[in-house]
Amino acid sequence: MKTPPALKVPLVDLAAQHAEVDEEIQAGLKEVFAATAFIGGRHVAGFEEAYGQWLGSAHCVGVANGTDALELALRACGVEPGTEVILPANTFIATAEAVSRAGALPVLADVDPEHLLIDPAKAAQAAGPKTRALMPVHLFGQTAPVEALAFTARRFGAAIVEDAAQAQGAERFGRKAGTLGDAAGTSFYPGKNLGAAGDAGAVLTEDTDTADRVRLLADHGSRVKYRHEVAGMNSRLDAVQAVVLSAKLKRLAAWNQRRRDAASAYQELLAGIPGLVLPASADGNTDVWHIYAVRVPAEERERILRVLTDAGIGAGIHYPVPVHLTGAYAHLGYGPGDFPVSEDAAARLLSLPLHPHLSRTQQEYVAETLGQALR
Repeated sequence: MKTPPALKVPLVDLAAQHAEVDEEIQAGLKEVFAATAFIGGRHVAGFEEAYGQWLGSAHCVGVANGTDALELALRACGVEPGTEVILPANTFIATAEAVSRAGALPVLADVDPEHLLIDPAKAAQAAGPKTRALMPVHLFGQTAPVEALAFTARRFGAAIVEDAAQAQGAERFGRKAGTLGDAAGTSFYPGKNLGAAGDAGAVLTEDTDTADRVRLLADHGSRVKYRHEVAGMNSRLDAVQAVVLSAKLKRLAAWNQRRRDAASAYQELLAGIPGLVLPASADGNTDVWHIYAVRVPAEERERILRVLTDAGIGAGIHYPVPVHLTGAYAHLGYGPGDFPVSEDAAARLLSLPLHPHLSRTQQEYVAETLGQALR
């Protein structure tokens, strides 16, 4: 008979998070249902304004999900069929899917070996005359070196469209992720630092014309009912999600600080364990630790994951297969060895529990269990 775990440590704890905001959300939902204003309305407009102000972005357009947000941002910035978009091989597949859905070709670049963010030199090598956008991904709550992509973007007349889905509140040299390029798409999937109670997303931009273009495309290409200027899509943030997001936004800065405190505790508790590589913040970054991913020996990862799982620790893997080795993108013609840093990360990364309600006792248990598994 298996010994029960000493402690349960979930990878994320949405129940504890929602307990903090439940009363405010219930009041907001009562208003929405009383008014039957489910699409658009003051709750959506209020969240768009508040989130834009919180980030320092002139425009925030709420949409249905993060993948739509990226596609809409790309299309509004001039990405169209026959063009190319540069993105890192080390990312969730939605980054590449957004490019494909815009009709463009994803062109991959490897990442730097320390932070696993897009390597500007590799991106420059991958760019060419058909490049219409570069898409840095702010992975795991870090901010990619957007400023280092500017020369390549200018050289080819390309836009910089940030994938900010994992970095709500992260900063680079004092500016928040999502405000560093020409436009950005973000996701409010429930597990994100700022998460809805379902799917939701937003496009951010400083440019009024880009924001107007996103709104047009997201509402069936229509500004006036039944008059359709272009072929668009149906992607709108609903009022129910806006209520949830507005309540959580008020607490996001504090929750992000708790994440930073938890990451600092892990750095202390896990220091010096043989075979373990800890994540590190890049110079100029204030990270928000959406995911705390360590690197372990590739040949040991599955065993270590089983040890943690059996001990009641909700560890995970982000992401086990880099984009170029997925069946969905086999047609791009890449193969094993083309992006060695991304492939090494895919084989070694192991995500540990990290969320705003993680206790020191839980972290000590995680560290002890992981240390024993590696030793």
